[in-house]
Amino acid sequence: MSTALKVRPVGSSLGVILPKDIVDRLRVDAGSTLAVTETPDGIQLTPYDPKFAAAMGAFERVRRRYRDTLRELAK
Repeated sequence: MSTALKVRPVGSSLGVILPKDIVDRLRVDAGSTLAVTETPDGIQLTPYDPKFAAAMGAFERVRRRYRDTLRELAK
């Protein structure tokens, strides 16, 4: 899929307007945060944040390992 988007001024920055079909495919709405990642093939725009996913993965490992300790701390 290839779609041409026009870059427009937005205040003192630049922005693009995403067509509805792209917004639907990204499953985002107004106020959503998108992650921009540079890849060997270009720029990737996604609602998935790799840093947040890595942090949640680390939390899950700690939570499994220290389940009983966390339960006691919560009392």
